Amino acid sequence: MNWLHLVSYFWGGAFLANAIPHLVSGLRGEPFQTPFATPRGEGLSSSTVNVLWGFFNMIVGYLLVCRVGEFALLDTADVVALGLGILFLSLFLARRFGQFHGGNTPTGA
Repeated sequence: MNWLHLVSYFWGGAFLANAIPHLVSGLRGEPFQTPFATPRGEGLSSSTVNVLWGFFNMIVGYLLVCRVGEFALLDTADVVALGLGILFLSLFLARRFGQFHGGNTPTGA
C-alpha cells in the first residue's frame, strides 16, 4: 500500500465534497461563494460560474481517486482516506458557509 495513494484519495474526497454545493447551487440557478467572487470566497458568483467550478472539482476528484493507484471500495484504507477527505472538507465548508447562510446558529435560537 502506497501512502501517497491514500493522500490522493483523501484530497479526491475533498474535491468531490466541494463539487456538491457548487453544482447544486448552480443547477438551482442560485448564486454561491466561489474563489472567483469579490471578496474572494465571500462574495457571490453566478450560477454558471458555480456549475463550472463544481464540474472542475468533480474532474479533479475523479482524477485523484480513479487515476492514482487502484482505488478499491473493498479496501478499508482506501475508503477511509476518501471518507475522511469528504468529512473534513464538509465540516470545514459547513462552518465557513454557515456564517453567510445562517447555518452556524444554534438550534432553538
